[in-house]
Amino acid sequence: MEALAVRLSGLDPYVDGALRIVAFYDTLMRRRVDLPALARASAGLAECVAGVGLRGTGRTIRVGPDGREAPGPAGPASGTVPVVLDEEEIGTVWLERAGPAGPLDEVLLDRLALAVAGAVERYGPARTTMADPALVELVIGAETDEAARARALRLLGFAVGPVVRVAAVRSPRLPLDQVGGAVCPGGPVKAARIGGVGVLLAPGLERDRFPAGVRAGLGAADRPDLAWREARTALRLTTAREPVLEHAELGALALLAEVPREVLRGNPDVAALVRLAGAPGDAEEDARGNGDGREAQTPREAREALDTLNTLEAYCAAGSLRRAADALHLHHSSVARRVDLIGRALSVDLTTPTGLTRARMALAAWRLLGD
Repeated sequence: MEALAVRLSGLDPYVDGALRIVAFYDTLMRRRVDLPALARASAGLAECVAGVGLRGTGRTIRVGPDGREAPGPAGPASGTVPVVLDEEEIGTVWLERAGPAGPLDEVLLDRLALAVAGAVERYGPARTTMADPALVELVIGAETDEAARARALRLLGFAVGPVVRVAAVRSPRLPLDQVGGAVCPGGPVKAARIGGVGVLLAPGLERDRFPAGVRAGLGAADRPDLAWREARTALRLTTAREPVLEHAELGALALLAEVPREVLRGNPDVAALVRLAGAPGDAEEDARGNGDGREAQTPREAREALDTLNTLEAYCAAGSLRRAADALHLHHSSVARRVDLIGRALSVDLTTPTGLTRARMALAAWRLLGD
């Protein structure tokens, strides 16, 4: 690296300086220096105060260019870079220059952040939520033997013996590590993304702690592989009104997840609901049409379909027109007209217990088709 820097120095002074910084931090990492040593070395190289802050432990290190702890409160940062470990932001590094940032400050901070992540991982505890997906897959995999599963759990930091609960999560806005921290603030929790779905593993998961906007299904089985299967089924049946479901609550509805998709789609009640609501959850189909010769929905048609589904879901959940009207903030006569129109479109009398049961099962099957 140093020889390459010398050869390039005559061509581009910036490249020369950047390579020397890379070589400088490579040397520090090879020597396995700790966080205070990294901060001292960085402050001396930058000739200004350098700072390292870790979120999990609340630890902050500020060192001046003389190698001593910087006095007083932190000044304004001239540059900051997050420290990332296992895809999770665990802290920040920064420089406090009196003037504008230097031309090589960004390179220096990038390398410092990498070195800090390595030091935290080495000397720990890292206290990260995001885990190695390969280890998580071993824990929840149906083909994993029990010895390998137990070893993967130990490597993830879980004690031998207590049952580890499993949740399947969809969180379009909130990062998965923050979801894990919210539902299990006082205990160990590990997270990973498997096949586009988030996985949470923890000794205990409190359903009331899932943040708004997050959909989650919780498994009930003692074995993690069976619990993962249950959690995915529960996730597929969540709604805006019930964003978090435990598999144990599903009862016989869970059997619908075992029915082949073509059988569900061929059921008259489900087929009628698909026609009424439009093809669910398939943006590609929506772009080219609904896959059955019909054109894609217009925005107005999409809003009307959403209103139809909201009305039907509210009525099925409430079991009465007045309670559904309260949930939808509408007059009960308006809800009655909508329910009558929906019933005629589905060829189901929604005012009878049998009709209500058929509608509930059709809605559940429709959600499974849209997954």
